[in-house]
Amino acid sequence: MSENSNAEKEHTEFHRLWWHSRRGMLELDLLLLPFLEEVYRDLDAEDQARYHKLLTCEDTDMFEWFMQRSRPEDPDLQRMVDMILNRVQPD
Repeated sequence: MSENSNAEKEHTEFHRLWWHSRRGMLELDLLLLPFLEEVYRDLDAEDQARYHKLLTCEDTDMFEWFMQRSRPEDPDLQRMVDMILNRVQPD
């Protein structure tokens, strides 16, 4: 596959991921979209997979996690929630 075609494929996949990150709940959009745009590309493959996994969750669950009212049982999801929260609420 040519370099140009790989770049196009990556762009298309990122664009698709961007739309999946738009949740229709402002609080989630304000956390997920900047994280995707500013951090996602620098994540290792495992954390990118965790981000994809997070996007499969229900908005109401994610809202509860990001508002720190509850925690995901799955440690992979908790890692991603922590990463996103730490980005906006550094110690």
